[in-house]
Amino acid sequence: MKEFEKNRDIFKDLYGDMMEFADRISSVLGCPITIEDGNHRLLAYSTHDDTTDQARIMTIIGRRVPEKVINSLWKDGFIPALLKEDVPIKIGAINDVGLGNRVAVSIRKNNEVLGFIWALEVNDPFTEEDMKFLQFAAKEAKNQLQQLQLKKKRKEAGHQEFLWRMLTGHYQEESEIIENYKKFSIHVPVVFSILVFEFPKEINREVERYISYMLTTTQKINSSLFAIDHNKLILFAGANQENSPSFTSSIYEFIPFFILEMKRRFGVEHILGTAGNMYKNLMDVKSSYEEALYTLKMKNIFPDDMALILHYEELGMFQMIESLASNKQRRVHPSILKLKAYDMKNQTELLQTLTVYLEKDCNPNEASKNLHIHVNTLNYRLKRISEVGNIRLKDPIQKMSLFLNIKLNQYDEFSKKN
Repeated sequence: MKEFEKNRDIFKDLYGDMMEFADRISSVLGCPITIEDGNHRLLAYSTHDDTTDQARIMTIIGRRVPEKVINSLWKDGFIPALLKEDVPIKIGAINDVGLGNRVAVSIRKNNEVLGFIWALEVNDPFTEEDMKFLQFAAKEAKNQLQQLQLKKKRKEAGHQEFLWRMLTGHYQEESEIIENYKKFSIHVPVVFSILVFEFPKEINREVERYISYMLTTTQKINSSLFAIDHNKLILFAGANQENSPSFTSSIYEFIPFFILEMKRRFGVEHILGTAGNMYKNLMDVKSSYEEALYTLKMKNIFPDDMALILHYEELGMFQMIESLASNKQRRVHPSILKLKAYDMKNQTELLQTLTVYLEKDCNPNEASKNLHIHVNTLNYRLKRISEVGNIRLKDPIQKMSLFLNIKLNQYDEFSKKN
């Protein structure tokens, strides 16, 4: 009888003991075994191993696969293959991240990946029988992991309700919030910020799984709390040390990283990301959330001006746009009215020229390039703008006033359409 047939009953009577499950695989294959969930968090590992590698050691110590290992496995195409296939895949050594030769197989229920089994090659290469047994083990592990999935979903539902209560200002005292942190066994952050990512379409279950994967595997920020609101991902990012420059840097790094990797790994594109201010008092969660939403709104209204803006604190005068726009006593700048009237009568583009010139920080080369005209043509138009609009283009106060008025007009136009 083949070895594989002899071991068909090896997983009987386990009752959810994943460490014993890993040990039994190890006893058959004679090599170290690691079992992870679908987000590369450590679930179990075989305990009677004399041989291992650096990647496995770091996984066991950190209770999850190091981010640099995950990134290498994505880059070399191994994780995409594991997500696609249900057969064991041989993975060659990746020495720069401490990864030795191994075989991995995904544990899945239908098309959903629940986790992975990793078998480290010790002496001899794995045989065809070994590969068959590993695939069998993955099928047997499915039932064990489904129980863990149910517990995880119940836990996440509680986390999301807790976050929504903070976002909506439900709590009256910070002590209430801290009590809930302890209840959920989450570290109380010293400093935090709310991040909001806007997706082009409503976030479905599949995309939510991708999001969960990204948030769990990254070590750039601590993101134990997140919620989905239609097409928005709301993320609570906290830090356990009061080192705000380091925390700020991690947010600036994480937002473009998340957007890029969602596109590169999962084909989800056109995501916008923003962050509210950092706070220490947990009663200010609502304020940070509203700031992130406001920054997102500005990015939608002024895509060119806001292309590089990620954080509320970077908005500058745009922080005041909404309140200024709602001022009933506001009047359109007289110079803008004059330029509009002149353009309408003479079929010219003086107002558009002024807008681009101011947006390009009065740089004639950049402005002329954007307008697709010669610099001499631009200079002629600027002269006409000064004459028609009675504008002093070397006066910083007047330029700032005109720029603000132009942006307020753009805000008004966007509001009418939406």
